[in-house]
Amino acid sequence: MHDIWNPWHGCIKKSEGCENCYMYFLDKQRNADGRKIYKVKNNFDYPLHKDKNGHYKIKSGEQIRVCMTSDFFLEDADAWRSEAWKIIRSRPDVIFFLLTKRPERVAEQLPPDWGNGWENVFFNVTCENQKRADERIPRMFELPFKHKGIMAAPFIGPVSIKDYLPAGQIEQVIAGGENYDGSRPLHYEWVKSLYDECVSADITFCFIETGTTFVKGGKTYRLPDKYKQSCQAFKSGLQYQGRPIRFKLTENGQLNIFEDNVYRKHFGERCQTCGSRLICNGCSNCGLCKK
Repeated sequence: MHDIWNPWHGCIKKSEGCENCYMYFLDKQRNADGRKIYKVKNNFDYPLHKDKNGHYKIKSGEQIRVCMTSDFFLEDADAWRSEAWKIIRSRPDVIFFLLTKRPERVAEQLPPDWGNGWENVFFNVTCENQKRADERIPRMFELPFKHKGIMAAPFIGPVSIKDYLPAGQIEQVIAGGENYDGSRPLHYEWVKSLYDECVSADITFCFIETGTTFVKGGKTYRLPDKYKQSCQAFKSGLQYQGRPIRFKLTENGQLNIFEDNVYRKHFGERCQTCGSRLICNGCSNCGLCKK
């Protein structure tokens, strides 16, 4: 997925998965403090940005990941969230991918007109190990969202969700290893077990990357290059397209009708063996591959 919307930046570490947070690491690289939380003013309304022809830069039908350098339900962002909800509400033709480690805060942070949920919001919780899966998945089940998924990343311990799958609420599972500072090992067996559970329930499973340290067949592999991690994840064969997730998106009050300016995914040469392709928003044609 090439599109990310970060209405605010910075976060407070919450659980084991945060120990070697990539955002903290990257902020440190530029002499910044990841604990400093601030509203990203020049990009706060990014989903509403238009090109010179008056068309939205984010096209109808696209999926955009929200708060990848923070947490949408972070307490420190309470003052800005209602404005962010208004932006999400104004683009019912776009899928907003929300990921949180704070499902216990969500119910009190939903907008007044939320009802049973909005079709354009895909709600996900992080399940980095079994402890957090057993804590967060039941809480997610209690929340009024039309679409739900889980993300085992950083995948730092075995996770089983077989007891949760019969509820029919989990539509997608993403798994990936840890990078940058620390990079705790990801074991192939953990990924394969979770993959098998999803296949048995016809749930989409995407193994996006091995992480820097990957253990398979008793051997430990060091893969500092993220593109190679993604390729190795793809080569593992642990990708499964389950039953379709049907987002009932609307544009101009019409259901799933995007006649003009519709987004059509494009995949470049390097995309063909990328672990994220199954769930990706497509290539952005940034030109970096050619360099």
